[in-house]
Amino acid sequence: MKTTKRILPTRTGTVAAAGVKKSRQLWMLCIGWVVVLLATPALLQAQCAAENKAFNAGESLEYDLHFNWKLVWVKAGTASLKTTATTYNSQPAYKIDLLANGSKRADFFFKMRDTISSTISQRLEPLYYRKGAEEGKRYNVDEAWYSYQNGVSHIRQQRVSTDGTVSVNEETDSRCIHDMLSILAHARSFNAADFREGDRIVFPMTVGKKVEDQTLIYRGKQNITVEGKKVTYRCLVFSLVEYKKKKEKEVITFFITDDDNHLPVRLDLFLNFGSAKAFLNTASGNRYPFNSIVKK
Repeated sequence: MKTTKRILPTRTGTVAAAGVKKSRQLWMLCIGWVVVLLATPALLQAQCAAENKAFNAGESLEYDLHFNWKLVWVKAGTASLKTTATTYNSQPAYKIDLLANGSKRADFFFKMRDTISSTISQRLEPLYYRKGAEEGKRYNVDEAWYSYQNGVSHIRQQRVSTDGTVSVNEETDSRCIHDMLSILAHARSFNAADFREGDRIVFPMTVGKKVEDQTLIYRGKQNITVEGKKVTYRCLVFSLVEYKKKKEKEVITFFITDDDNHLPVRLDLFLNFGSAKAFLNTASGNRYPFNSIVKK
């Protein structure tokens, strides 16, 4: 069991190495990583509560996943991201669910069956997180419970492994600790106009059995046409990067609608054994029209 407390970094401060270490982990989390893209310095402070300006219960997003291996692109699976109304400790809340399923062809490279859910308050405070991940022959269940006292975030994490081993970790942080889905709900309500090209953003997030600082770089704006849909969106572009021997390595590039929805329409992943892409297939229940569409 470990308890730590960190100091809030600035956007121009020292960049921590990204927590993504393996290509398999990158692919399984490809949709989930997008949740951190619109974080601002205000998001990273200890105060977790915020006004929801971006989504309603009932929002549903569907993605197609494609993998490239030796110059051949194959359909690798699908992913869905859905938000519903629920209660937690008798209080109204939101529940966000991410389901990722690899295809039989993708099972040749690795097997992916992930179910991830996050419960947040109506004020967007993280309350509970669960990830059930089938990784090859392994099946791990990660859980996290959040609490708050005197402006400090506390998280209790637990992992139950295939062999029944239970690992527990506790941490505190002067910033708001998030998981990959709770930060989505929080970050989508912020104004991306505050970003400057080249900004680096460092934030704490629960990753497996611990909390790690993650790093994003804002790359600017670009028009993106979604594969197979012939729809072009005006997008904000971000990169998740890692640092090895002080060298920067691109891990994932995200393309986010430049409108009030702030939804991911494409993700490019750079893996050790190939590359992958995720494309938005359908979206329903979105709170605002897609004003970022520039061509149909």
